[in-house]
Amino acid sequence: MASVPVADGAEVSVAVFDTASGESASHGTDLYDTASIVKVDILAVLLLQAQDAGRALTAAEKAYAVAMIESSDNDSASALWRAIGAADGLDAGNERFGLTRTRGGDGPLWGLTQTTAADQVALLRQVFVADGSELSEASRAYVRGLMGRIADGQRWGVSAAADDTGDSAWALKNGWLRRSTTGLWVADSIGRVTAGGRDRLVAVVSRGSATRAEGIALTEAAARAAVAVFSGAVPSGEDGAASGQKSS
Repeated sequence: MASVPVADGAEVSVAVFDTASGESASHGTDLYDTASIVKVDILAVLLLQAQDAGRALTAAEKAYAVAMIESSDNDSASALWRAIGAADGLDAGNERFGLTRTRGGDGPLWGLTQTTAADQVALLRQVFVADGSELSEASRAYVRGLMGRIADGQRWGVSAAADDTGDSAWALKNGWLRRSTTGLWVADSIGRVTAGGRDRLVAVVSRGSATRAEGIALTEAAARAAVAVFSGAVPSGEDGAASGQKSS
């Protein structure tokens, strides 16, 4: 992460998982606000609950899910947040998913759910890796499909680490939030990127950026550095490769 420029007052944490080798790397362990990346978690828990009940999603739930993921519609997220049982439902699902430090936001405040980059990679593994997933193949394919059809203007973040900008090179969900208490921005991005012919799961969480644009730039720089841990490539414009705690 020495290659990543971080403005004074801003903070960032990142985690990455190579789906072929099983190797991972991470930087930072602090808790961050999820903003809208929690929408993937909400949908995953909804699908888990539907599986447990032996039912398919209703037409209304599907409509909410599409709007919530593809367009980041907040009203749809609020409807599904209530449907899963708010924070209690999210936390119960995350216990089964292996998210050990994520806690749902108070009351209706799903965007203030607290999480870590490592927990978000654990969630991505539930969606993108069959082995050990609590979700059925149909449920996982449904989430992946929506994350691959993000609306124009929201395709920033981890996609910057992909080999190209084609739709097949990434599947993601971003979150952004200007905190009223500080005026500073939360900018988060999670998803799957294809680089060097291999798939990596990447999660970046950040806070303290002065503008949304600065937050986006920070998430993209961190994502590129994370993927460079495996490729050995130096992030563009930098003199040294990123470092991280790496384990298999």
